[in-house]
Amino acid sequence: MLKSLLVRRFWSAFMSVVAALCAGLAATVLALIVVFVVTRGAKALNWAFFTKLPMPVGMEGGGVANAIVGSGEIILMASLAAVPIGVIAGIYLALFGRGRLAASVRFFSDVLTGMPSIAIGVFAYALVVLPIGKFSALSASVALAVIMLPIVVRTTEEAVRLVPSTIREGALALGLPAWKATMIVTVPSARPGIVTGTLLAVARVAGESAPLLFTAFGSQFWAKTVFGPTAALPLLIFNYAISPYPDWQQIAWGCAFVLVVLVFALNLIARLAFSSQIHAR
Repeated sequence: MLKSLLVRRFWSAFMSVVAALCAGLAATVLALIVVFVVTRGAKALNWAFFTKLPMPVGMEGGGVANAIVGSGEIILMASLAAVPIGVIAGIYLALFGRGRLAASVRFFSDVLTGMPSIAIGVFAYALVVLPIGKFSALSASVALAVIMLPIVVRTTEEAVRLVPSTIREGALALGLPAWKATMIVTVPSARPGIVTGTLLAVARVAGESAPLLFTAFGSQFWAKTVFGPTAALPLLIFNYAISPYPDWQQIAWGCAFVLVVLVFALNLIARLAFSSQIHAR
């Protein structure tokens, strides 16, 4: 009996050490990547980097202002398309979703979450680019919206499920219709989790470059309309990083630094929002 107890304690301590080592290894790799990107990218940051257009090869200076604005424009349009649909679908699955329809929505959401982004880019190319006849920010936003949608759906569903059913039942007992009880009582209570899911979805698509290769295509100039080629930070990183010009490569590192900071900030805000929902329970 004593021997069995000692063996169990040994294996428990051993596996705890293994788990800690694995966690430490993962954290170390992440820290090395972040430090490397920050060290290389910080050198490219200056006022012109954020306010000027890219310069031709051989000319010093320039910046990525059009790529920053283009990325924000594409992500904003994608969010306006994906977030309302995803939130409504998540609320439906959490409160009213029963039977084959709900199961199918959950299944396809999970499948779409793991879908390669380049395949979604090809889908947006066939759906929007070919009928319009040219690359555009609109087609890029369609691709990113498809990537965001399942994340918003599943996180919204889980956030609504965290709200105690007694809160909604109390609202129904007071005579509120089901839709009003949902919108006035349940959704506000789940707001931190919904915001968390939205921010995670934005962070997920902020650095996607594969879908943009088939949709936004990129540009060295300001985009005058959403129906034309548009610059974006991930595209600029891809194009500049594989170029043979050191100044372009330095700008690519600067863009990578900006994206890393953006993703870290969004994930931090999402974690804080989710923690506030947990503490509120």
